[in-house]
Amino acid sequence: MIENYNIPFWIYLAVVSLFVGGAMKKILACHLSVGPTLVAWLGATVLVERLWVVCLPAMLLLVLLAAMGCIYSRSRTAQLPNLPAQGKAVFITGKRSPPPFTLRCAGNLNKESLVDVTDPHGGCFLSNPLGEHMWGGAWMKRLWGLVNNAGVCVNFGEAELSLMSTFRGCMEVNFFGTVDVTKSFLPLVRQAKGRIVNISSPAGDQPFPCLAAYGASKAALNLFTETLRHELNPWGVRVSTILPSSYKTATSTNHAYWEQQHKLLLQSLSPALLEEYGEDYMTETKDLFHSFSEHANPDLSPVINTIVKALLSPQPQARYYAGPGIGLMYFIHSYCPFSISNRFLQKLFLKKSLVPRALRKQSGLDMNLGLHNNNNEEKLQQL
Repeated sequence: MIENYNIPFWIYLAVVSLFVGGAMKKILACHLSVGPTLVAWLGATVLVERLWVVCLPAMLLLVLLAAMGCIYSRSRTAQLPNLPAQGKAVFITGKRSPPPFTLRCAGNLNKESLVDVTDPHGGCFLSNPLGEHMWGGAWMKRLWGLVNNAGVCVNFGEAELSLMSTFRGCMEVNFFGTVDVTKSFLPLVRQAKGRIVNISSPAGDQPFPCLAAYGASKAALNLFTETLRHELNPWGVRVSTILPSSYKTATSTNHAYWEQQHKLLLQSLSPALLEEYGEDYMTETKDLFHSFSEHANPDLSPVINTIVKALLSPQPQARYYAGPGIGLMYFIHSYCPFSISNRFLQKLFLKKSLVPRALRKQSGLDMNLGLHNNNNEEKLQQL
């Protein structure tokens, strides 16, 4: 758990300890400053002082132990050299064009593959003609790793506004495509006692607004990966999940595609549903998504380095958090109240200024009704 966060876990413990300690100190000061009746009701002052004396050293000891564990874990990992990449081949899924990085252990995988991961007849790579040409011979004997990098967000928006084709499209690529590719290559990976790395998303663990379809597909992928990790451990195969932060890609910045999807959505919705939400509300969501994608990080090196680490580390982690802010995001989601984590996600992703049209009308009616009632009360008081 300590290694799972980009920001060291002991820093979180230190912050929590200071927060709790400060709160207890304020409670103690409050007890000492109020009258004896309230002190008796809250508890004896001596008892509070004893709790303060006992709890603060215990929290500091916990922070110290966590820090020592973190340092020990890092030093132990640093002493272990990476596994040799020579002679190992890695299959990486993605777009039809080569991926934006090339591993030294990728072998002949720089060749372009036209196999669609969503094609039920093309998933069994080892039995089709393309597979016999590219995956046959000596290359198959060198297969060491599988990186399921292919992923897609078909469209975004509230679950009620998302078309079923959006849900199915995300599931086909992000989940079923990954499952199909993994099952096809598992015999070779098991034989090599190699690695499987699945690229997921924090949206699969946390309820990002307007990403229900995408998040649901990544949630299914996360559970599949975790189950696979337990099942393949006896075979010597290590399975890891990589959770990247927001990065700028060609697809996310393709405004023509998102404009087309937005028009398709407006044409497909029922008039009643479009009237209740309002076209201006949906347009604002699209514009906010464009702004969010434009300000995303264009440097993909944190993800690339994490993939290499998951493939070649002698002791790969179950989960990797690639990019700034991911550790803090998961800390807030895991340890803060739901109201705080929910507000954090809303402010982080899409800062909506509009509410659905029906709610705006209802709010206006309630305001007018309140003013009307106030006027009636004033008239009654005058009488």
